[in-house]
Amino acid sequence: MAFRLPDHWVWDFWCADDGDLFHLYFLHAPKSLGDPDLRHRNARIGHATSPDLVNWTSHGQILEAGEPGSFDDTATWTGSVLLGPDGLWRMYYTGSHFLSADSNANIETVGLAVSSDLYKWTKRPGPICVADARWYETYGTSSWPEEAWRDPWVYPAAGGAEWHMLLTARSNEAVDGGRGVVAHATSTDMETWTAQPPLSAAGAGFEHLEVLQVAEVDGQWVALFCCDAPKLTGARRGQQGGVWVMPAEGPAGPFDPAAAYLLAPWPLYAGRIVRDRAGQWVFLAFEANGIGASFAGRITNPMPMHIDSASRRLVLDAEMAG
Repeated sequence: MAFRLPDHWVWDFWCADDGDLFHLYFLHAPKSLGDPDLRHRNARIGHATSPDLVNWTSHGQILEAGEPGSFDDTATWTGSVLLGPDGLWRMYYTGSHFLSADSNANIETVGLAVSSDLYKWTKRPGPICVADARWYETYGTSSWPEEAWRDPWVYPAAGGAEWHMLLTARSNEAVDGGRGVVAHATSTDMETWTAQPPLSAAGAGFEHLEVLQVAEVDGQWVALFCCDAPKLTGARRGQQGGVWVMPAEGPAGPFDPAAAYLLAPWPLYAGRIVRDRAGQWVFLAFEANGIGASFAGRITNPMPMHIDSASRRLVLDAEMAG
C-alpha cells in the first residue's frame, strides 16, 4: 500500500536505514487548509518506519517551525539524513522564511537537527549554510521569487574525511535556458559548512534542479533531480516534466544536466532511490495529481530499477503500483 495520511497531504521525502527498519521523513500539511498550494508555507516534517518499504507505521511530526524571525519560522522543507562517525544521526533540512503573508517571496537556508535514535530530534542553532552570492543567485537580484538554497543531500567523500552537500540553487550568471545548477558545499566535521562553486553549468533548460540525489547503480554514477514542465525552458520548453536523471563522473560530479533524461513523468515527483533488503535499488516518488487532477499527496510503493545495458540509462522495471 502506498504511504498516505488520511488528513494530511504528503509530498517530498527522504529515507534512512538503521539495518532493521527504513525510516521515512516526509513533508506534510493538513488537508483542512483546503487549497493544496498552501501546503508549502505550512509544511512540517513527519516520520514513519517500515521493514520493507511497503508497510509503514506513522510516528507523527518530528520538527516544528522555528520562532518568529528565525530562518525556519515559516516552514521546514526537504532534506536528508545520515549517520556520523560519532554515532549521531544528522538531519539536514531546508528552513523557509516567507517575507509576507500575501507573497511567495521567501529565503531558503539549511538547518541541522541531531538524533541518537532517529525518533527524537534536536535542532542545532542555524542556519548552518546559506547561498553565496559569488556564484549563486540571491533574493532580489532577478525576477525569481525566492532565494533558492534548499533540499540538502549530504554524503561522505571517499575516505570519509570530508562531506559533500548538494543543493537546489540558481546561478547568478545571466544565461539563457535556465539558471538551475547543482549547488555544492563541503564540511570536515558535518557541522560547519562552506559553500563552493556549482558542480554543473547553467543553461541546460532547467530553471531549477530540485531534490537532488547521487548514487552508484550497477557500477554507474547517476544523479536524480526533479523539474516540472512549467520550469523547463530553452530547448526543453514544452516537454514533459517529472523526475530526471543526469550522468555523473563520480559522487561529486561534475554533473551534466544538458544530458538529463526523464525517468518518471509527472505526476510522479521528488523521486528517491533506496536499496532494499535484497540489495536491489528501488524507486519511490510522491504522486502529485490523482483522478480529476486533484492533488493526491501520497508516496508510491517501491519500483525496481536498473541500468539498461544498451542505452546505459537508468530505467524502471515496472509502472507505479497502488
